[in-house]
Amino acid sequence: MKYRLNESQTEYELIEPALRKAGWGEVESSHILKQHPITDGRLIGNGKRAKTLKADYVLVYKNRFIAIVEAKAKEKYHTEGLAQAKQYATMLELRFTYSTNGQKIYQVDMSNASEGLVDGYPTPDELWDMTFGKPKQKYDVDWQAEFNSIPYENFLGKYQPRYYQRNAVENVLEAVAKGNDRILLTMATGTGKTAVAFHICWKLFNASWNIQRDSKRLPRILFLADRNGLANQAFNAFSAFDDDALERIKPNEIRKKGKVPKNRSIFFTIFQTFMSGDYVETDEEDEEYEKTEFYTEYDKDFFDFIIIDECHRGGANDESSWRDILNYFNPAVQLGLTATPKRTINADTYSYFGEPVYTYSLKAGINDGFLTPFRVKQISTTLDEYNFTPGDKVISGEVDEKKVYKESDFNRKIEIEDRELARIKIFLNSIKQNEKSLVFCSTQDHAAKIRDMINQVSQSNNVEYCVRVTADDGERGEQYLRDFQNDEKMIPTMLTTSKKLSTGIDAPQVRHIVLLRTVESMIEFKQIIGRGTRIYDGKDYFTVFDFVKAHEHFNDPEWDGEPLDPEPKPPRPEEPVCGYCGKNPCECGGGIMGQPCLVCGNRPCICEKPPREIIKIKLSNNTVRNIQSMVKTTFFDASGRVISSDEFVNNLYGGITELFKNEDELRQVWSLPSTRRQLLIKLEDIGYSRVQLEEITELVNAQNSDLYDVLIYIAFNKDILDRKTRAENVEANLAEYNNNQQEFIKFVLAQYISQGVDELDDSKLSDLVDLKYHAIADAKAKLGDIKTIKETFTGFQKYLYQSLYL
Repeated sequence: MKYRLNESQTEYELIEPALRKAGWGEVESSHILKQHPITDGRLIGNGKRAKTLKADYVLVYKNRFIAIVEAKAKEKYHTEGLAQAKQYATMLELRFTYSTNGQKIYQVDMSNASEGLVDGYPTPDELWDMTFGKPKQKYDVDWQAEFNSIPYENFLGKYQPRYYQRNAVENVLEAVAKGNDRILLTMATGTGKTAVAFHICWKLFNASWNIQRDSKRLPRILFLADRNGLANQAFNAFSAFDDDALERIKPNEIRKKGKVPKNRSIFFTIFQTFMSGDYVETDEEDEEYEKTEFYTEYDKDFFDFIIIDECHRGGANDESSWRDILNYFNPAVQLGLTATPKRTINADTYSYFGEPVYTYSLKAGINDGFLTPFRVKQISTTLDEYNFTPGDKVISGEVDEKKVYKESDFNRKIEIEDRELARIKIFLNSIKQNEKSLVFCSTQDHAAKIRDMINQVSQSNNVEYCVRVTADDGERGEQYLRDFQNDEKMIPTMLTTSKKLSTGIDAPQVRHIVLLRTVESMIEFKQIIGRGTRIYDGKDYFTVFDFVKAHEHFNDPEWDGEPLDPEPKPPRPEEPVCGYCGKNPCECGGGIMGQPCLVCGNRPCICEKPPREIIKIKLSNNTVRNIQSMVKTTFFDASGRVISSDEFVNNLYGGITELFKNEDELRQVWSLPSTRRQLLIKLEDIGYSRVQLEEITELVNAQNSDLYDVLIYIAFNKDILDRKTRAENVEANLAEYNNNQQEFIKFVLAQYISQGVDELDDSKLSDLVDLKYHAIADAKAKLGDIKTIKETFTGFQKYLYQSLYL
């Protein structure tokens, strides 16, 4: 009889010996990574994930992933694993990939789509030359080889880079090795731009790369951000470097020492620090002074490599104050990090840095399981717009009785506290109030009012349950933020803000984001969404409560689509104006972008803001009582696409019918606890978790019904019965059971009516017996032995479902 090898035996007896024969795992610096995880598997609810993508073998040489080998059992066709091999090679950006059954080896060159059988695996050196060819050296040192020779250091002492982070690092370093001096990375918020920056710096530092490319000294690297939180986060994340290599540049320290720090290798600061400086006397007779920015105290070629974090926030704009710094340090190689693809609003970034050397999107992060999925609750009320109604009271200001005030007017031009309070109650009544939430408000004053309202109506008795974190809150606000980010602390639970927290906050426990202000920019919208995407144990998804129609951004082709060429910018006015309010002199305090205010001479402008009286309205009691709301929930489907609830139901229909042929088969499957459990697992495997099914239950108003009724409604358009009606139908079919058994069945049915179908799972039987009889001996005395009790518990369930249409 012919002996068959399964896949594991094929790998052990045929594939691995062939790899070792070619030198893999034998030649120095070559390694075989078996069952190497590529993704974590998309979160699908109830703490579960979709299947993790794992490569059977990843071949590693000189610290680089270089090929994939997908294995199948000896008896299977040798290209059975070819689709996987190509998929994994694409994700890891590898040129060569292989599919094998241990007897035949099929090779694919992904660069030119050439493929076919080969006699054996190439040796590590052969595959290296096949992949990279002979290096074209621009410099005396082969920098690509130098970078490859540096192993990846554990980030924060424990994390090796994920596959896409490796791609990002290696693409940047290849650009550096080729002599590119302006480089861009586009990576979604929460995917680890700081980790990527660390790995790049680690390899540059340990290879002694510098702009002279002579390897004679260590590089001087500048990490430049626009928020202290981002600079501090990066500084702390570079802990693998020796302390004497790192320097956090602070203006107070510069003034104290009288000079900028220069005796370190890696420097971290914010551009506001570099743009500030001291006044120096330039003409004693006229007593004239000139302000000298701190960055000019460095030689122009002092830094070899500059990382500009969140560079889309104006860093490359011709009129931006960032641009002054970048132009000054022109000799340095400059790497921009951004979370947003090319759009009209950030065209300057792409014009300055060029096309990104690597892009990793929000959708990819969610589908790979490295980011948390989200749903959006689109909330509309009868007061989304307002025009003055007799009976309402004008507290201050002058209301235009003919004007319809839109969302963008609220809390800037007009204020209606009753409206805001109604929104807060809708939100709080929809969540578990001990879950961390971020609330985005129109202004800092609005954030203060919302904070107060939340504390007034929430269930919490802690005075710091909800706090405000805005620019005006200073160090106290920063401490609130640190406490909020601390996973060990649950107070504060909610933060209100205006602009400050749209970026630069890493708080994995955030489960709710509330939008109480309009979000016009796609870039800002993505950044706000990014506040909730961090993975956290027990967090299957987060929810965006959208009161301002920001969800319409999802329908925009810019939402995670392919990068688009920006539209031409309109000509700038001859007279410089403030980049925020569009006025000259500035009326908002922002200052003319890149230029001093023409009135006060400062940048940013410090002119006194003209008072702006806001209209305040007190609604009539009748209007307040009649405020109504409607909530619509938006889902992501299993492929990561945003879809409506109706579309989700339609998708579910197709998925369900693949699992059973007809209604009778579904009834039979659902009537047994064991097969019912298997069906729920299959539903999860195709992307429909219990959490999502419960959402659909709410959608079809079947909260008091069995999930079975929801399934037959979707699949076969049958009427929905509630659990109580189903339980009553069972009682007519209990004649085969004795009185004690009928009493037990009725007890179980009462639990079913109250708690749901999970009470009918056989894992609950022991608890139900204890609850009813308190002792197993008493249960046996009335119901029979354990086998009989199990048969009674399982047997009656067929009547619960089969009796539906009798």
